[in-house]
Amino acid sequence: MASRYYLRVRYIERYSQKVVFNSRYGEYVDVSINEFLRATGVLPEFLEGHLDFQLVKQTVEWKAPARFDQVLELSIAAVRLGTTSFTLGTTFRIAGEDRVIVTVETVYVLVDGR
Repeated sequence: MASRYYLRVRYIERYSQKVVFNSRYGEYVDVSINEFLRATGVLPEFLEGHLDFQLVKQTVEWKAPARFDQVLELSIAAVRLGTTSFTLGTTFRIAGEDRVIVTVETVYVLVDGR
């Protein structure tokens, strides 16, 4: 199941070259993954249960910049579901455009959150 999340680039998220600072993409993915888990109906299991997940690896590929006040469309989908880990792929576009500007692959491992 794929999910979409939209966000507007804030002024503080850019840097002197007038594009989104590279570390912000990881933050954007983090926010969008919570929304993905909410859309798939499993977020309550992580919030209320003993199961949790932690980042193992994140690979970001930049193809074009995002700029202040642009609305970004993030498409999130499961790439791999293992027995103790899962991988999510996130694709960034400027809302309304077809061109992909960033792709991110994120690997999480499940942990006991107690």
